[in-house]
Amino acid sequence: MDRNQATGLFLISALLLVYLFFFSPKKDEKAAGKTPPATTAAATPAAAPAAAALAPETALDTTAGPAQDLHLTNANLDVTLSTRGGRVTAVRLLKYKTFFGQPLDLFDAKSARMDTRFRTVDGKSIKFSDLNFQAAPSQANGASVLTFTAPVAGGQIVQTYSLPANSFEVKYDLRLVGLERTVAQEPLTFSFVDQVRQTEQDLKQNRNHTTINHYLAAGDQGALAEASEKPEEFKAGGPVKWAAHKHDFFVAGLIADQQPFAGGAFNSNVNLEDPKTIKTLSSTLSIPVAEVEQGRGQYRFYFGPNAFNTLKEVAPEFDRNVYLGWGLFRWVNRFVVLPVFHFLEQYISSYGIIILLLVVLIKLVTWPLTYKTYESQARMKVLKPELDELKAKYGDDQTKVQQETMKLYQTFGVSPLSGCVPTLLTLPILFAMFQFFPNAIELRQQSFLWAKDLSSYDVFAKLPFYIKWYGDHISMFTLLMTASTLVMTWQSNQMNTAMQGPMKTYSYLMPIIFLFVLNSFAAGLTWYYFVSNVITFAQQAITRGLVDDTKIRAQLEANKIKNKDKKPSGLQGRIAEAMKAAQEREAQAKRKS
Repeated sequence: MDRNQATGLFLISALLLVYLFFFSPKKDEKAAGKTPPATTAAATPAAAPAAAALAPETALDTTAGPAQDLHLTNANLDVTLSTRGGRVTAVRLLKYKTFFGQPLDLFDAKSARMDTRFRTVDGKSIKFSDLNFQAAPSQANGASVLTFTAPVAGGQIVQTYSLPANSFEVKYDLRLVGLERTVAQEPLTFSFVDQVRQTEQDLKQNRNHTTINHYLAAGDQGALAEASEKPEEFKAGGPVKWAAHKHDFFVAGLIADQQPFAGGAFNSNVNLEDPKTIKTLSSTLSIPVAEVEQGRGQYRFYFGPNAFNTLKEVAPEFDRNVYLGWGLFRWVNRFVVLPVFHFLEQYISSYGIIILLLVVLIKLVTWPLTYKTYESQARMKVLKPELDELKAKYGDDQTKVQQETMKLYQTFGVSPLSGCVPTLLTLPILFAMFQFFPNAIELRQQSFLWAKDLSSYDVFAKLPFYIKWYGDHISMFTLLMTASTLVMTWQSNQMNTAMQGPMKTYSYLMPIIFLFVLNSFAAGLTWYYFVSNVITFAQQAITRGLVDDTKIRAQLEANKIKNKDKKPSGLQGRIAEAMKAAQEREAQAKRKS
């Protein structure tokens, strides 16, 4: 060794000693966990035996650099993903705003958290959010793609997200490569905690329409109770095909494309003291480990509007996220109301006018039933003199009055129920509308006259105080609906002579109740009911011109001759027999007393 080599060696040794003395980690720093960044396990057999257990502090890269946010964007969505966990952290719907004019974030890093975890063969639980993933953007078949890769114990976790153009769906592939001897042979757990924020005008409706829907592989669709303010939960007893967090008019869902999830647990909770969160939703889904190890972990996220025609293309029964009522009412909405509504909106831009035309079409279709109802009321009106005679003859003996009234109806061939049956047949449409308007995203933020949003209540005037069961506002559509219903009730009572005494008074009570009940309902619904009442007035005016009381009287007299010796039959006969039996029991009771 010459002089220069010796001098260089001395300087290098001195620098090494200075570094170790001044810059090496102190004992208190090591105790506090301030260790140098860990690295993945070496690939050599000596450093990482094939059957060795996964040790997070030596095998997982959990602190290597800060997390980085990346985006998948198309015309509909801006999806934010983080390299920390390789997971979705935020979703913004680009074509929608909140009622308050703010960008509509379906969720973000502050309001929601997605994560996946697995167990190792030695029993440790590892979360994806503990891992830093390397991101690689690309394009494939017109879709934007992000691939996240994390090296783990000689293998890899690979997550691939793909967002096609003009889509609300994000394809998600999950693979565990070379980790068969590291990961325990039990399902991975995907979790999604979602603190839902208010996006609509009516906080109560926003909360009551927020829930978790799910669909089991066996074909059963279910949901947590929407309007409950108590904790709700459900554990799937079998494989799950999809689960969805429904935010009133928007949905965040996860669908299994091939093999279903092994199981699922769902719960919701309401904290009325939290002004920022209307409801907290939590879903846990079990991902079969064999599927992701064999490259079959193929899933889809749906982040988008709760629109029926869009959802029915996503997955079987996924359109159930749009609540259209149950049984017959759902059938009416799905196969009658929605098709007509969507047909009209192709040609008319004003949804208030669309609702008006919808009423006109429904009234035209049901006019034969309306005519039958009015004709029945006209027969009752013609018989009013005879009915008055019975009341005068039998006085306070109501049982005798009713018995003789039924005989009178039988004699003249009149059924008091004939006017009710046509009305009952139109009720499914009436109740179907009750479910359609508050849940139709087509009406969301569509203004008409003074209403800013037909999917929510209209505020014609704001009250300086709150009235229980009514609210702090005046809905003009509800007032118009109530006034027109009261007029209709009065008009009907003039025609319906069978309704007497307290029953007439009670008939006016229902419209008053609806004034309070519907004040905070969708303006589209109360506008529909008001227009329906106005058109009914027009129908009745036309029908009155077609119904001739003289002809009806002649027909009733002909029936009287024909039914002179005819005994009561059918429903009228059973009613008459029941009244006769009741009268006999009453007479026996009087004799005993």
